[in-house]
Amino acid sequence: MATQISSSTDQNALISGLRGNDPAIVVYFASTCYSLAALSASMKAAFPRAASIGCTTAGEISSGKMATCSMVAMALPPEIVSAASTAVVEDLKSPLAVSAALDSLSAQMGSPLSALDPGTHVGLILADGLSGAEEAIMERIRELTDIPFVGGSAGDDLAFRATLVAANGRTFEHAAVLALLRVPAGYRIIKTQSFRSLGKTLTATEVDEAKRTVRRFNTVTAVEAYAQALGIDRADAAAHFMSNPLGLMVDGEPFVRSPQRTLPDGSIVFYSQIRQGTELELLESTDIIADTGKALEGSRRALIVFNCILRTLQLQEEGQCEAFGALFTNTPSVGFSTYGEEYMGYFNQTATMLAFR
Repeated sequence: MATQISSSTDQNALISGLRGNDPAIVVYFASTCYSLAALSASMKAAFPRAASIGCTTAGEISSGKMATCSMVAMALPPEIVSAASTAVVEDLKSPLAVSAALDSLSAQMGSPLSALDPGTHVGLILADGLSGAEEAIMERIRELTDIPFVGGSAGDDLAFRATLVAANGRTFEHAAVLALLRVPAGYRIIKTQSFRSLGKTLTATEVDEAKRTVRRFNTVTAVEAYAQALGIDRADAAAHFMSNPLGLMVDGEPFVRSPQRTLPDGSIVFYSQIRQGTELELLESTDIIADTGKALEGSRRALIVFNCILRTLQLQEEGQCEAFGALFTNTPSVGFSTYGEEYMGYFNQTATMLAFR
């Protein structure tokens, strides 16, 4: 059996493209042009023995192309994923809800998480992209297991009204779906972002973590500190947010924190949380196509791709969507443009990918 990929603007055609397989799990991503509830129910009916998870998007990715207003799906056979369990976190603010979901995953696998080999087990997460709860979820997962979870936050085609996730025929708002996969041949998690550090540090000296807002960097208003570091007028700061975000540096690698907008008091609202006292470095953009191509080097049998909507918007602006899609031509791939990316935490302007060996 082989990995089956399907992409369509018709639900029946999408499912037909996955036929001829008895998958362990089906993963699907759909624009809000379509009913995720109907798609979720149809996937469960079509593949009753398989786990199935999905979410709404801000753009879709399949082998060789990027698309909008479409649906994409992947059916993974037992030779790649030999077992899959799923759970839903319906109360995103509750650490106990995350714990209960992980307990459910381990029960379905028939073994405590601590007894599972992280080399052959990996988690997927699809989260409500408007919840603002991703950091807390990922922190709790890391507290409870060494098995890595990778994924993305659901989108809604830039409407910013409601993002949906789905599991095993049911659809949820204000929730996150977790899946735990047993992958006998192993896997690789790819994290790539197209930025380099400018060597200028901004320390968050006054923050509102709950609102993902920094009031002051280096004891002055956030906008003023940001503008000074870039050598620009503070009135022009927002125009640089996409090309010059900030990065939490770990072993020389940035975990991107993207500014979203400024407030009248000089504060900056970010797309991800920044804690009091955090030291961040100012970044500048590099080449998305070249950087992603380099990250993809090496053998793989299938890819699930979570690409930040801000990267997608940049690709659109630069006329590079076709070139980006072409990077996945030779590998069965599905993915979507996300409202945030998860792996060892939560961050922005990044692509995270699960590559099956």
